[in-house]
Amino acid sequence: MSRDERSPNTADVIGPSPVIARGSIEPLGLLPNASNGTLLVRCRLGDDEELAVYKPAGLENPLWDFAEGTLHRREVAAYEVAATLGWPAVPPTVRRDGPFGPGSVQRFVAFDPDHHFFTLQDERADDFREIAAFDLVVNNADRKGGHCLLDETGGIWAIDHGVCFSAEPKLRTVIWDFVDEPIPEMLLADLRILAVALEPRARLATTLSQLLDDDEVIATGARVAALIAAARFPAPDPSTRPFPWPPI
Repeated sequence: MSRDERSPNTADVIGPSPVIARGSIEPLGLLPNASNGTLLVRCRLGDDEELAVYKPAGLENPLWDFAEGTLHRREVAAYEVAATLGWPAVPPTVRRDGPFGPGSVQRFVAFDPDHHFFTLQDERADDFREIAAFDLVVNNADRKGGHCLLDETGGIWAIDHGVCFSAEPKLRTVIWDFVDEPIPEMLLADLRILAVALEPRARLATTLSQLLDDDEVIATGARVAALIAAARFPAPDPSTRPFPWPPI
């Protein structure tokens, strides 16, 4: 099975469009239920326009365990890692200036609000294996079920990666379905490519060094190496809180 056959939307992820990367940004309103200031915006470039999600650094709520003003950079870093792997589908995301200062700008995905991880987990297990492996790589501290979106074509997208990449273990996720399962070989092959891309002075390592602290980039490489060596999905660490709250 080819990479493009694994998920209906994978082939559509071709990087940020010029409209998202360079277009004007018009705020349309705050998105509800977001823990930080998150705006739906319209980006325009010439005659083209796209909806996007804009997360300004200045509207991030301070957290005790993540440096202030860094959450938007972690969103961009997560997209860069997913783009290198080829999975999961993370909407194209860039860091740029906007009406409320620098922040992340991510392509908006129209989705079905009646579906999320808990309604899809049985029939879309392969998609969630990708998301689970990705969350291990980026050390996602907040994988809620509602952070998995079903789009209008049946594709599943992973969003909300502002609390990823801590150098300390912080994995909190609802996706523990695959504990002790072997990681599929096709995913391991992509993880080996990622490991090379994270070597010092390699392309991805250089990109991440502009978004994260050095120890966070090093820790990401170490997590990838450990995952490849184990070749299995791990169990939750019994000394930590492994689930986010709320779960959706």
